[in-house]
Amino acid sequence: MTSLTLTMHGATALLTLNRPEARNALDQSMREEFARLVPQLRDDRAVKAIVLAGAGGHFCAGGDVKSMAQTVSGKQDVFDSRNRMLALHKWFDELLDMEKPVISAVEGSAFGAGLSLALSADFVFAAPTAKFCCVFSKIGFIPDLGAMYLLPRLIGLQKAKEMAFTARVVDAQEALSLGMVYEVSEGNVLERALAFAERFASAPTEAIGMTKVVMNRAFETARDAVYQQEAIAQTLCRESEFHQEAIKRFIAKQPPLFQW
Repeated sequence: MTSLTLTMHGATALLTLNRPEARNALDQSMREEFARLVPQLRDDRAVKAIVLAGAGGHFCAGGDVKSMAQTVSGKQDVFDSRNRMLALHKWFDELLDMEKPVISAVEGSAFGAGLSLALSADFVFAAPTAKFCCVFSKIGFIPDLGAMYLLPRLIGLQKAKEMAFTARVVDAQEALSLGMVYEVSEGNVLERALAFAERFASAPTEAIGMTKVVMNRAFETARDAVYQQEAIAQTLCRESEFHQEAIKRFIAKQPPLFQW
C-alpha cells in the first residue's frame, strides 16, 4: 500500500496522505512519493486543480518521530540531515509554486510539517475537528518545511511567534479567525474541497497560475518589480487561446468560458 495515493476526480487530482495508523506522519516513503508526484501534476495539462487530504480522520501529524529517534541513535553525519531537508524543500517549493489552484482538506491533526503542508495550499478547508499546531518547540526543534515563511504571511508576525514559541493547539474556528483557514466546512470537508476545486475545471489555468506566482512573491518584491511581472504576464495572457475565445464569446453575447 502506497503512503501517498493519487486519484482523479474530473480535472482535479486528489493526493491523499495514506498512513492512517501513524496519523499520516511524513516518513521517507511519503516524501519520495511527493517528490515523484508533484512534478507530474505540475506538467499534466489535464490537471486543473489539486486537493491535499489525509486518510483516517487526520491530515498529517508532522514528521515521523520514530524515524527521527532511529536517526539520532544511528548518529548519522550532520550533513546527511541537511541534505534530507534540502530534498524536502525541493518538492515543497514545487508544490508552493504550482501554477494551479491547490486546496487542502483538513480533518483532525495538522501538526508540525503537517501544518506547513496544509498551509502550502491556496485555500484551506477545515472540518470542525481540525486542529493546527506549530509543535516543533516541544521536541527542541525550530519550525521547518517553510512554516517560518508561511505563518507570518498568513497570520502576522506576532501571532506566528506565539504559535511557534508556545506550540499551542489552534482549533478550526480560531484558525478561521486568524486567516489560516478559508472555510470551516460542515459535513464532509473533502467533498466540499473537491467541489470547490472542480469549479476551476473551465478556468484559465495559465492566467491563474501566473497570478499565483506574482502574488506569492508580492510581500518581498518591490512594487515596480511587480508591475514588470504584471506587464509580462498580461502580454502572455493576451495571446492565449483562452483569451481569444473569451473575447469572441463576449462580443457575440455568448456565455463565458469560465463561470464561478
